[in-house]
Amino acid sequence: MREFSDDRAIILGEYIIDTGATVRAAAKVFKISKSTVHKDVTERLYYIDRVLYRQVKEVLEKNKRERHIRGGLATRRKYRGG
Repeated sequence: MREFSDDRAIILGEYIIDTGATVRAAAKVFKISKSTVHKDVTERLYYIDRVLYRQVKEVLEKNKRERHIRGGLATRRKYRGG
């Protein structure tokens, strides 16, 4: 079971780096919870592959800095109908 979690963490990390995906988007693609994705890439990955962990952390920080923009765009679409 542990090996599966480790493999999943690596796959999720690589996906986030390759696509720039948010935790929510990665969770949707892999059909797992946001909590699982977050735990895998912020906790498990740290002990498995530090280089990959740092790269994922950069993408997540970038997404965090930009989230207010995505939220504003979503609100705009909601009220404009498109």
